[in-house]
This record gives sequence, C-alpha cells and structure tokens, in this order.
Amino acid sequence: MNLSNRNFVRGLVLMAIALLFGTVATRYSIGQLSRSGQGLFPFMVSGFLFGIGLTVTVQAYFLAPAPLSYNVRNIAIILASLVGFAVISAYLNMILGIIFLVFCSTLAGTSYSLVRNLKISVGLLAIAFAFKNFLGLSLPLY
Repeated sequence: MNLSNRNFVRGLVLMAIALLFGTVATRYSIGQLSRSGQGLFPFMVSGFLFGIGLTVTVQAYFLAPAPLSYNVRNIAIILASLVGFAVISAYLNMILGIIFLVFCSTLAGTSYSLVRNLKISVGLLAIAFAFKNFLGLSLPLY
C-alpha cells in the first residue's frame, strides 16, 4: 500500500498510538475484570483503538485512495493550542486553558463559529467539573 493514501496512514497512526499506550499500560497492574488494576482501563482503550486502526487500514485497500496532504499552518496552530493549554493550566487555571484550547484550535478548521466554540467550551468544562467533583480527580480548575 502506498504511504500517500490518507486512509492507510490514518490507520497506521492509530495503531501506533494504541501500541504506545498499550505498552505503557502493561507496566501497571492489569488485575482482573472483577477487580481491575490501574492499567486495565488504558489497556482496554488502547485495544479498542488498535482495532479501529486495523479496520481503517484494511478498509483502505477497498476504498479509492484519498491523497495525503500536510498543512503546516494547521499543524502549528494545533500544537500552539496544546502548548497554550498546558501553560495556562499550569500557571493560571484549567478553565482558562480549556477555553484557550477550544478557541485557538478551531482556527485550524475551515469555518469559525463563536457560538459553536462556546458550546464546546461549556461541554468540556462540564466534563472537567464532573471529573473533579464525581471522580475526585485533583484538576486545577480554579
């Protein structure tokens, strides 16, 4: 298969990410389904991700090849939004970091909508508050 096929490369990247996280997850105790260890959930998620990547890779053989192209500007915007999220979350708070991440990363898209960005930000903040309050994670939200 040609590495200029977007679907094939997408499947390979998903499988590589799954293998990376699956390998790291095996360093923790997996446990059993009745009494799971801290490595079971990431190992299961990486297994599902590997299955999706394998499906996408096999499917690339049966679909018409889609050309692979790189947009350096969009890659730089996404990386800057992730770095900005990490810095803002570490030095200010995670609420501002999440809002920055959403508003900055959508600059890489084809359309920009203030209302959509606000809805995504509210949704992500609700998830972050649920993780903090219901799961007891120590997130620096405020």
